[in-house]
Amino acid sequence: MISTMKLFSRFFPRLGAVFVKCEKLLKSLFPFHFNNLNYKNPMTYRNPIPTVDIIIELIDRPHRPIVLIERRNPPHGWAIPGGFVDYGEAVEVAARREAEEETGLSVELIEQFYVYSAPDRDPRQHTLSVVFIATATGSPTAADDAKAIGIFEPWRVPTDLCFDHAHILRDYWRYRHYGIRPLLR
Repeated sequence: MISTMKLFSRFFPRLGAVFVKCEKLLKSLFPFHFNNLNYKNPMTYRNPIPTVDIIIELIDRPHRPIVLIERRNPPHGWAIPGGFVDYGEAVEVAARREAEEETGLSVELIEQFYVYSAPDRDPRQHTLSVVFIATATGSPTAADDAKAIGIFEPWRVPTDLCFDHAHILRDYWRYRHYGIRPLLR
């Protein structure tokens, strides 16, 4: 691929020579921008990583308990089933996939609940999570990166929750019992 400056130098030789020298200087000062981005975008972006979390209600049990997983990998503790969205994958597809991979349950997505994006929500990196409410029937089994699985009524939810999942579940219980959605922050 020929650079814009070299192309310019073909039509305006004297000015082009100046531009080519400028280009060489800029490449030496900012090699990453010129070598890796091919002039398409001179900026480097660091965006949050998209994830999904799925609050799974077991509708075939009294009190519609929810499913939580105990994480096998750091950070350890209990968590809402979920994971990273693959490139080219819709968040709804990712939610169904992650629910099945971690719990063995085939879920029906009921609604997109909220998006949580606080930069410190995940200690590993900045992520944003699209949280879904889903229903399922049957017995979940721990799989993938889930060490164990638990079925919890609102009064039995463990206190050692990972990430911002205590906050998410607080918002969820408020919505489930009173119909009040989380407020935009």
